[in-house]
Amino acid sequence: MGLKQKLHTLKEKYKGKKMAPAFNALHTFLYLPNETTHSGSHVRAADDLKRTMNTVIMALIPCLVFGIYNAGYQHYLATGEIEAAAGFFSGEFWSWQNFAMGAWTVLPLVIVSYGVGLAVEFLFAVIKGHEVEEGYLVTGMLVPLIVPVDIPLWMLAVAVIFGVVIGKEVFGGTGMNILNPALTIRAFLFFAYPTWMSGDKVWVHGAVERAKEIAAGSNADAISGETILGSYAQNQDVVYSLQDMFLGFIPGSVGETSKLLIIFGALFLIFTKVGSWRIIFSTLIGALAMGLIFNGVVEMGWINEGSKFYGLMTVPFWQHLIIGSILFGAVYMATDPVTASQTNKGKWIYGFLIGFISILIRVFNPAYPEGVFLAILLMNVFAPTIDHYVLQGNIKRRMKRLKVKTA
Repeated sequence: MGLKQKLHTLKEKYKGKKMAPAFNALHTFLYLPNETTHSGSHVRAADDLKRTMNTVIMALIPCLVFGIYNAGYQHYLATGEIEAAAGFFSGEFWSWQNFAMGAWTVLPLVIVSYGVGLAVEFLFAVIKGHEVEEGYLVTGMLVPLIVPVDIPLWMLAVAVIFGVVIGKEVFGGTGMNILNPALTIRAFLFFAYPTWMSGDKVWVHGAVERAKEIAAGSNADAISGETILGSYAQNQDVVYSLQDMFLGFIPGSVGETSKLLIIFGALFLIFTKVGSWRIIFSTLIGALAMGLIFNGVVEMGWINEGSKFYGLMTVPFWQHLIIGSILFGAVYMATDPVTASQTNKGKWIYGFLIGFISILIRVFNPAYPEGVFLAILLMNVFAPTIDHYVLQGNIKRRMKRLKVKTA
């Protein structure tokens, strides 16, 4: 008896029982369901929600793999075991030690994210008697990519439980949530455990532990993991080249650093029509507009060099796209079809405001110079309002045309 037949047998055995959703989820994850619609209008298509989610996961895999490499690379770079001159094509960067160290730190984040999140999903499915929803397939991959590499696993587990229960299940599950679950998890971590989500010690593996050793009286050298945004916020010189920023050889969250791979992921999502190009481009336009305004303020001399906002205001407007996580957020977070605007015009407004507000928060919050996740969560709340006024505007224009024709 083949695997498909065995799963089908188990499905029939537990049909109508409490554990039926668990077996159905496993069966439909591996094989297409054999159920068909019997009434009502429907769309005939070869894909379903699960396959759509898997498309997003495929777009995230390159970021995950590079994040594993870069986590090891940044660790050995900070400890002085490799030199900064080692480039992308050097043997030092692609050394197996980098991958091994990165895998040792990043893969547990992935395991905890999926293990805890899916456990909550299955629990709710069994209790409420509905099918296991596919929404967490993407959330489970996004969460490890948007947190610092050394975040304690128990903190991540607590945040995942909070994000799935409060961010999604209380609203009715996948398709009903008003906030992006992955960003809800990150927001929980940021406000509940801020010392693990900001500063110059959380972005490089081993930096926090080394700081504790030094505080205890050890003579070990400190490991600094200052991000580019952190350096700008403190009016310090940035030691990373534009090439490093674009390719991703910089400290940061696991998946946000390589802008090249994020662009490839964006093209893949746009080509497969899973991600909205309108939201992606409008987000970038909004970020560039806000960055240009700040550059103009500096050029006009309206802010002096002693201001705590001066460093980030002087960042060239286009450079905001290759530092921090604005590009990652625009491609993988803002395009969430459930929490984003649904109308075409609304998508332009929604994305533009995300980019605009992201840079605004980035500049005026030097203690935590990154605002994309807060901006997206804020616009998640206002997305239905944007769509409402877009639709009302369309209705008014049509009513005016109707009056002209009947006059």
